[in-house]
Amino acid sequence: MPHTAHPAPPEEGETFVDDVTDGAAREQAHRERGTARPITVVGNPVLHRECRDVTDFGDELLALVDDMFASQRAAEGVGLAANQIGVDLKVFVYDCPDDNDVRHVGAVCNPVLQDLPADKRHLDDSNEGCLSVPGAYMETPRPDYAVVRGQDLHGNPILVQGTGYFARCLQHETDHLYGRLYIDRLSKRDRKDVLRQMAEATPKFATVPND
Repeated sequence: MPHTAHPAPPEEGETFVDDVTDGAAREQAHRERGTARPITVVGNPVLHRECRDVTDFGDELLALVDDMFASQRAAEGVGLAANQIGVDLKVFVYDCPDDNDVRHVGAVCNPVLQDLPADKRHLDDSNEGCLSVPGAYMETPRPDYAVVRGQDLHGNPILVQGTGYFARCLQHETDHLYGRLYIDRLSKRDRKDVLRQMAEATPKFATVPND
């Protein structure tokens, strides 16, 4: 069973976001407004450097997020960071179940993973994959509870918390925006294995070639 952690109290002005209510309808609305874009893959420079902070919470950001939801669905992903469609901005979207099969749908700008005390860090070494490393999977230890601080699409401070698979998603997508892929957390041997899996696989979605 996944560890049930007691969430850290929100700081002044912060609230834990309700990313469950009307999740299907919200995801559909974003997706239908957006246009799916091809996915960048490992080796593309935009994936290997920290992205810029979101400072303009206007129509361009909303349109980007719509495209991200459309792209995520087209690629059958559960989370997508902006640099995975070639955009150098700190924002990610998600449509991801937790280990109780509750569906979470949302977007986070300028995310920062909260450090958890040792008694709340229970490692889960499940398999992890990535749309930017298509066709490959490897066991990757991560805490099974995560809290991300950030901003919503209007710039308001928010907190997002997740357990199990959803906790993995929150950590994975936040990593992306700081230029880190899950394969960067692996041993050289496992990383080599993942890249071999990717080379032998045929992506099921459109990708951006690395010239």
